[in-house]
Amino acid sequence: MTRRLLLSYLSLAALVLLCLEIPLGFVYSRGERERVVNAAKDEAESVSAYAALSLAAGRAERDLPARVAHCARRIGGKVVIVDASGAALATSHPLDVGMTGRLAARPGIAAALRGTSTVDVRTSTIGGVEYLSVAAPVGQEARPVGAVWLTVPTRTVHERVHHVWLLLALGGAAVLTAVAVLGFAFARWAGRPIRELEQATHDLADGGRFAPVTITKGPPEVRSLAAAFNHTAARLAHLLASQRAFAGEASHQLKTPLAALRLRLENLEPDVAARARGSLTAAVTETDRLARMVEHLLAMARLEEHAAIPATVDLGAVCAERHRTWQPLFAREDVSLVLFAGSVGPVLAVPGAVEQIMDNLLSNALRASPAGSTVTIELRLQAPSRRALRDSRPRWVDLHVTDEGPGMTEEQRARAFDRFWRAPGAPKGGTGLGLALVQRLAHASGGEATLHAAATGGLDVVIRLPSARPPGEVPGPGGDRPRRPRREAPALPA
Repeated sequence: MTRRLLLSYLSLAALVLLCLEIPLGFVYSRGERERVVNAAKDEAESVSAYAALSLAAGRAERDLPARVAHCARRIGGKVVIVDASGAALATSHPLDVGMTGRLAARPGIAAALRGTSTVDVRTSTIGGVEYLSVAAPVGQEARPVGAVWLTVPTRTVHERVHHVWLLLALGGAAVLTAVAVLGFAFARWAGRPIRELEQATHDLADGGRFAPVTITKGPPEVRSLAAAFNHTAARLAHLLASQRAFAGEASHQLKTPLAALRLRLENLEPDVAARARGSLTAAVTETDRLARMVEHLLAMARLEEHAAIPATVDLGAVCAERHRTWQPLFAREDVSLVLFAGSVGPVLAVPGAVEQIMDNLLSNALRASPAGSTVTIELRLQAPSRRALRDSRPRWVDLHVTDEGPGMTEEQRARAFDRFWRAPGAPKGGTGLGLALVQRLAHASGGEATLHAAATGGLDVVIRLPSARPPGEVPGPGGDRPRRPRREAPALPA
């Protein structure tokens, strides 16, 4: 922010200086040029009038050389007076032999002998006078008796103009330096509260403790923003503290009564008549369901409370470990659990998220799978095409959990991630929170959870997680193309 403010100040100051100094420089150059030209013309007319009087009085040879020398010293240039035929009457400097005979042929002197005054001015590229000569007739313009040719050296004027341009440039640089210093100080003053707000926002987003920012610095708008941020952050901190206290208290206050209720129901089993055993079993089942619901609610509350930063997770190792853990439970229900693990590499996920996702998906798949069916776990790497060797897009790893149960319709799949929603005819014992928790965990890890119809008629749950491999890294001998999946469990039954 400081750099942008300083750049805007300097750009505006430079634009103003250019709009002021460039016209000022050209105006001064034009004025200096006109001043020199007018002074030369006045001097030429003065010498012309003096020469006319001298010629009329017959004192030209005695008076003109002194007058010409005095005029040349005063203007620092050269003066030549010629008669009507172009012969030199008086000169302030020696003339070359060849030049003496060609005086009448010079354009300025020839025009003056015809009664016309001339000024020859050549300017440099920045408006300074580079060369100046003035010719004026002597006597009446209708019948001139001679001419005055005056040349003025313009090096001094040229240097003066360049000096003024240099002063303007130095003045502009000094103004820009002053604007830069003052602008930097103002930008730092205006940006310091913004930086404090930014740092406080990052600390709050990273789960740090809330510390109010000062509201006595910076412009009024920034102070108002800081006050609003303090108020919002304080309310958010209070809500998070209340939620944290609720999650901690509910964890103890709900688990203990539920465990005691289940124990009392189990202790009633010997004293319950045979015809009431079904109701007792249903009560125990509902108690277990309520306990799982409480666990899921607390897990979701903890997930919303702690915005954990995704870390590198070995997805293949986690899937293999959960496969070994759930294999006996699936075998007891006569359901095959098969894992296809490919060379997908590590992924980015919230610590512990993949384990919870796998447990919820495998639990749902086990309840929905009939005896003799198969549940498949498969990992697939979604990589860019081989031609995009320097593709900077992120890679993704898809985790598929596919069952051969009744599946879901398209409308049911669209609602499956809603809290407490259960599909019609779903097996008993579910809470309606498993898939909602799976979606929250996938989103917290930077991924996505979707449901698709499986080719076997069941449900294909896809969890897409970002790969932790750099975009340019080759995952295996096959380049950017993932290796062929490797079977980690017995083959699918025929």
